[in-house]
Amino acid sequence: MLIGALVQNLEYFRPLEVIMALYQFSQPAEWEPHKSCWLAWPSHEDLWGEILDEVQREFVALCTAIADPDPATGFSRGEHLEILVPDAKQLKIAQKALVGLSVHFHLIPFGDIWIRDTAPVFMKDSQGKVTAFCFGFNGWGGKYELPHDSEVSAQVAQASGCPSVSIPWILEGGSIEVDGEGTCLTSRQCLLNPNRNPHMGEAEIEKGLQETYGVQKVIWLNDGLLNDHTDGHIDTIARFAAPGLALCMEANEADDPNRQVMLEIAKDLEAAVDAQGRKLTVVRVPSPGKITDEDGRIMPASYLNFYISNKSVIVPTYGSPYDADAVAIIAKCFPSKRTVGRSAKAILEGGGAFHCITQQVPV
Repeated sequence: MLIGALVQNLEYFRPLEVIMALYQFSQPAEWEPHKSCWLAWPSHEDLWGEILDEVQREFVALCTAIADPDPATGFSRGEHLEILVPDAKQLKIAQKALVGLSVHFHLIPFGDIWIRDTAPVFMKDSQGKVTAFCFGFNGWGGKYELPHDSEVSAQVAQASGCPSVSIPWILEGGSIEVDGEGTCLTSRQCLLNPNRNPHMGEAEIEKGLQETYGVQKVIWLNDGLLNDHTDGHIDTIARFAAPGLALCMEANEADDPNRQVMLEIAKDLEAAVDAQGRKLTVVRVPSPGKITDEDGRIMPASYLNFYISNKSVIVPTYGSPYDADAVAIIAKCFPSKRTVGRSAKAILEGGGAFHCITQQVPV
């Protein structure tokens, strides 16, 4: 109880580095066992407009794949879902849509569904205790400052029942990818962007990641996908499938808007060495190609924005000719899990896909 109380009120203790060293926090790799998964029910008509129904259908398909209910018994074989709903009206709608799944609903207002970035990041200490890390959030560099989003992290932390830590700098969960053995991937376009932490340079950011995520090695990539609202979040350009095994994308069409960026990402990953001294094995997944919205604008479509649940890997698909090939290649990287593709084209209209709208809590 004493340790929990100290951690929960960490913002009152100085220096922060000393407490972080004492507890030795780290984020488990996403393929390690989860207690639950947090999401937020798509419900804002002013944001989604006429595609809201389709967004909700894609959301339900994702939740079903994560929960993986047994058709014979109805019991979940996958993960328990913790889902935010903004009000009583949307609660009823969500309950009807997600009937039969293992769900706990929370009446917590939110700006939009990008819970990977607005919710806490759940870490474990050296004793295995889970703690919610509440980083600062500024609407992806001030671009999308929606009501309540800056409050979501603290409210989810409280609802989770975990002790919490307030971290006094800006970081979104989708900007960091860990291998569980001391290495993380991130991008300079996002973490070194002056719209996040202009007072922190690369060395200071690395120190912050070492203290909070418990990593020893930061592998820096440069730029993200064209028109990515997040300024190059790593979960759309490079992911770990196992320690020492990284995935990136490659273009198969001449007009792929991210051809050069993806070539540079693959080159940088193939030259990288992780915290254990290993050169990375790099698997290239086909890019979806040029995916556009109704107005012809290029969208940041990525097969790498998959979510790794306890039983499955759920890969976003976009109606591209490369959907099936991408799912098959990703499946080979996760031989112990079921890999499935599910449509995310409507969700992508909001700027992201499955990884962007999920946040796991480790066991």
